[in-house]
Amino acid sequence: MTSETTDQVSSPEKLAQLLEGSGYLADPGVATAAFLALRMRRPLFCEGEPGTGKTSLAVSLAESLGMPLIRLQCHEGIDAAQALYEWDFPRQLLHLRALEAAEGGRLDVDTAEQSLYTERFLLARPLLRALKAAPCVLLIDEIDRADDEFEAFLLQLLDENVVTIPEYGEVRADVPPLVILTSNRTREVHDALKRRCLYHWLEHPGLEREVAILRSRIPGIGERLAKQVTEAVQRLRAMELLKPPGVAEAIDWAQALAALGRDELDAESAAITLGAVLKYSEDLDRVRAQLDALLA
Repeated sequence: MTSETTDQVSSPEKLAQLLEGSGYLADPGVATAAFLALRMRRPLFCEGEPGTGKTSLAVSLAESLGMPLIRLQCHEGIDAAQALYEWDFPRQLLHLRALEAAEGGRLDVDTAEQSLYTERFLLARPLLRALKAAPCVLLIDEIDRADDEFEAFLLQLLDENVVTIPEYGEVRADVPPLVILTSNRTREVHDALKRRCLYHWLEHPGLEREVAILRSRIPGIGERLAKQVTEAVQRLRAMELLKPPGVAEAIDWAQALAALGRDELDAESAAITLGAVLKYSEDLDRVRAQLDALLA
């Protein structure tokens, strides 16, 4: 892992080189957006279709810059307790019992209460860990799955890099984390959140770049097979599928073919490995009926 500070990343081109070293081939737009997020100390909001490399960008930034990656996976119903912190109630209860036993049943209430709300009993969830561990990369993944209330909760953290825990006090990051938010646009994220971020829309890569991605991620794969898989995947994306394949599925497909010792993609090898790239039976049936067109 390369250890680089943000000050040493002098340009988008330098950052693109670092990302390439971790296996992420960033186009100029992605490299520029990530560079500006570093230099301006602003969150980067990455939006796009599933499989365009939004999450992988955060992972590769952490690896390239020598920072820890802290990931918050959003989901419906996520709340502050799951994202920020909780108190370890079972341990607090055991602590109270131990205090009571040590004091012979004569427990000073104020002293006992003060001893409960300390670092010892604080369970830090991803957002609090990111503030305490900074500098780090904080990935807030699939923010579009969360609700409006959770978005509102994030605003103070994105604005000030600080949270207040009533029983404990204020926790402020000495160095702001590099925050990457991703969205598959299953719903619109509010303007108040977007205003606090730089924004970049990620497209699926073009043919040449996707071939290069496969060859960088799968050592030893032939150029012919990488190109055939990429061409087929890009045709699949143009079909009306329930789940069009992303770059990750293209890599899986190429790896499956390589594992079977195939050096080209023909109708037979495609038919037996489609499960690596398509994840719905309806999509499998539709594509198997059009294999000749897919491999043309």
